[in-house]
Amino acid sequence: MKEKVFFKTFGCRTNIYDTELLKSYVKDYEIINDENKAQIIVVNSCTVTNGADSGIKSYVNTMQKKGIKVILTGCGAVSKGKELLDKKQVFGVLGASNKDKINEFLGAKTSFYELGNLNFIDKDIVCEYENHTKAFVKIQEGCDFACSYCIIPSVRGKSRSVDEKALLKQVEILGANGYSEIVLTGTNIGSYGLKNGTSLGKLLRKMGQISGIKRIRLGSLEPAQIDESFLEILDETWLERHLHIALQHTSEKMLRIMRRRSHTDNDLKLFNTIASKGYALGTDFIVAH
Repeated sequence: MKEKVFFKTFGCRTNIYDTELLKSYVKDYEIINDENKAQIIVVNSCTVTNGADSGIKSYVNTMQKKGIKVILTGCGAVSKGKELLDKKQVFGVLGASNKDKINEFLGAKTSFYELGNLNFIDKDIVCEYENHTKAFVKIQEGCDFACSYCIIPSVRGKSRSVDEKALLKQVEILGANGYSEIVLTGTNIGSYGLKNGTSLGKLLRKMGQISGIKRIRLGSLEPAQIDESFLEILDETWLERHLHIALQHTSEKMLRIMRRRSHTDNDLKLFNTIASKGYALGTDFIVAH
C-alpha cells in the first residue's frame, strides 16, 4: 500500500502553482486531501511576514507532534529551514530548485537539507489544476528590487523570466483543456522580460489572442514597472477589471527610506489613468517601518 502524502500550501499564488508542480512529480505515493490521514506532509511555506513564519511554525509543530513526517519547502525553507531542522521540527528541507526530486525525497530514510540553486527557473509546466476552475501560470521567478523591509529577494533570488514560447504553449494547452480563465503569477511579474527586450504588456497581448482564453487575472504589480505597453492593453476585454498595485506608502520620504522605485506624484497619475478605464484598484500600505 502506498504511503499517503498531503500538501499544505501557505502564502501567495506562486506557491499554489509550485504546489501543483510538486504534485505532478509524485509517482510512488498517494496524494490525499485529508492531512489527518497522511504519513507525510509537504509544507510549501511563506516567509513574507513574521505572522507567516509564526503560522508555519505552529502548523509544523502540530503535525510533528502527531508523528507525521514533515518536509518543508517554499520561501520558509531558505529563511527558517535550518532552524526547524536543527530543532527536529521538520524531517527535511527541500529548496525550490529540487521540485523534480520530490518523489525521491519523500522516501528519504534520514533527515536532509537540500536548498539547491536560487538562480533556477522551472522548465516543466502545470496544465491541470485539482479543485480549481481557473489555472495559474508562473511567468517569472525572483526579484531585483532591494526594498528595505522585504526578505523575498534573498529567498527567491534575482529576477528571471520563463521563455515566452513555453508560456504561450502552456496557455494554449490550458485553453484546450477548458480553462478559460488564467492567473499570471510570479515573485515580481512586472519585471517579466525586461532582461530579454520584451515586457509584461507584450506577453499579455499575445496571451489574450489564444483560443479559449476569456479572462486573464494578474498578481500584484509594482507601479514603477507599469509601462506604455501595459497601458495600451487596458481596453482589452479579456483583462480582468481589477488590478492590485503595491504602493506601500504615499510619503516621498518614506518611499526613499523603504528604497522603493516609485514616486508619489507618478503613482497618483498612474492610479487616476487606470481608474478612468473602469478598473477597481487594490494596494498594500505599510503604516509602520
